[in-house]
Amino acid sequence: MPNNDHRENTNKFIVLAGIQEGVSDIARKADDIIRHQHSQEEEQILEWLTPTDYAPQQNDYINRRQPGTGQWLLNSAEYQAWLTTSKQTLFCPGIPGAGKTILTSIMVDDLITRFQNDPTVSIVYIYCNFRSKDEQKIDDLLASLLKQLAQGQSSLPDSVKYLYDQHKVNRTRPSLDETLRSLHSVAAMYSRVFIVVDALDECQVSDNCRSRFLSEIFTLQRKCEVNIFATSRFILEITEKFKGHTSLEIRAQNEDVRKYLEGRILRSDRKFLKTFREEIETKITKAVDGMYVPYIL
Repeated sequence: MPNNDHRENTNKFIVLAGIQEGVSDIARKADDIIRHQHSQEEEQILEWLTPTDYAPQQNDYINRRQPGTGQWLLNSAEYQAWLTTSKQTLFCPGIPGAGKTILTSIMVDDLITRFQNDPTVSIVYIYCNFRSKDEQKIDDLLASLLKQLAQGQSSLPDSVKYLYDQHKVNRTRPSLDETLRSLHSVAAMYSRVFIVVDALDECQVSDNCRSRFLSEIFTLQRKCEVNIFATSRFILEITEKFKGHTSLEIRAQNEDVRKYLEGRILRSDRKFLKTFREEIETKITKAVDGMYVPYIL
């Protein structure tokens, strides 16, 4: 009789264990479904903020880099001071074709590498392009900064969700002031924010876009721990905005030119290239005069 009771209790235990395992499995699947739904909803909200994504451009530019080039900028005293001190601005003007965009991508890559394991630091960037003027109005530029900052959080910030909830029913867009309030709120969640803007000279001037954009990111810098890096051609209206801030001119460096030539142009085994290699490098390097090699060849 005791054996039968023991066997019956064992069977009950097995059944209960099976039920518990089944319930746990259902709970896990339910959690997975909820997480997936939340993820989809967050992606939908971020896409609603702005469909613009500068990451593909960053990847394209950094892949064009010849290994070893641009190190002069990363090693410069100006960049190192900007990197290690909060609320700093570094302005890097240069002539057309000086390689400003490639150097910007090198700097963005350096920042991402340095802080990739620190969720309290955010790197956001914009590549201005006059061909994309319809997609780079002041609202779009600020929404892009907000989107990138929000993406860096483990879950979508409440201010961004609230913004979406306020407009989704009527399918309206947030006002500039609403976007700015959310931008300031999310930026304040980070210990440091690096804002990188390439080619300010290509940012549209109509509707006071460029001037307003600069004004707003400088205001954000005053209120939050924000560092700003920007490049541009030498345009008085722009350079005036950066008076009093650290400035470092971007020019093609002879060492970078030689590395580019060695890696991209002088790979040939042809005898005459081997024979006159040094002469070719010297003459092209002299001809560059501050311009990045691809622009003169």
